[in-house]
Amino acid sequence: MKSFHSSNAAAVPILVVGGTGKTGKRVVQGLRNHNIAVRVGSRTASPGFDWDNPATWAPALHGVRAVYLTYFPDLAVPQAPAAISNFCELARREGVEHIVLLSGRGEPAAQQCEQIVQASGMAWTIVRASWFNQNFSEGAFHDMVQTGTIALPVGNVGEPFVDADDIADVAIAALTQQGHEGQLYEVTGPRLLTFDDVATELSSATGSNVQFMPISVDSFIKTMLQQQVPKNTIDMMLFLFSEVLDGRNEKVCNGVQRALGRPAKDFSEYAASLPKAMKA
Repeated sequence: MKSFHSSNAAAVPILVVGGTGKTGKRVVQGLRNHNIAVRVGSRTASPGFDWDNPATWAPALHGVRAVYLTYFPDLAVPQAPAAISNFCELARREGVEHIVLLSGRGEPAAQQCEQIVQASGMAWTIVRASWFNQNFSEGAFHDMVQTGTIALPVGNVGEPFVDADDIADVAIAALTQQGHEGQLYEVTGPRLLTFDDVATELSSATGSNVQFMPISVDSFIKTMLQQQVPKNTIDMMLFLFSEVLDGRNEKVCNGVQRALGRPAKDFSEYAASLPKAMKA
């Protein structure tokens, strides 16, 4: 696809909200690789951005032309729709032209947020993603992989885990090329894997012994509290385990192919890229 950004436009920054997160940091780097000005939306940036402090939103939005929008902790939380609505209203007033929203599959509140962005009066692209491969190396399950036991309160449900690199590539394409406005890309990996399948893949790729152990919700809560995980984070994880990993998302979608013209990365390719230092 042909880029619609002139050299002058490339000097006008794109705001990446959550610019230090799993997908955000990849979008930031990818845009910089395209020589496009980037404003990192994080609490430690200047100007800073904090979802819990709406006073920081306008300075971060001032003078930007597009936004890669992620919401912390997740679009599924009750306060997300109001925050997204207020953010979009402010973004439109500040002259933002295009919002690329990272959303989640099978989450009614996330779909409500999608509708808010679609009705915002700005150009939009929705990237509706499944669970990330990188949760096992950069996120909530990393410590479990390190210890050799992925112990979670989930059953034998398949999930088409998607790679964060693919999500970032779709977002970058939407922000830098014509033809992505008004598109909803449901992005997944190319096949369904249970958590037991994931443990087998990780064991094979890293040479370590990683196993999956289904546990009760009470056992999970107790373990997380012992590891000093914040209660709101535990609650969010339990919501996702019970509401999203109930079989509703046991379907592979072609969003990566539609957006990029290439297949999505397989979990085995991701696992093969992990350092052997991840051995348990």
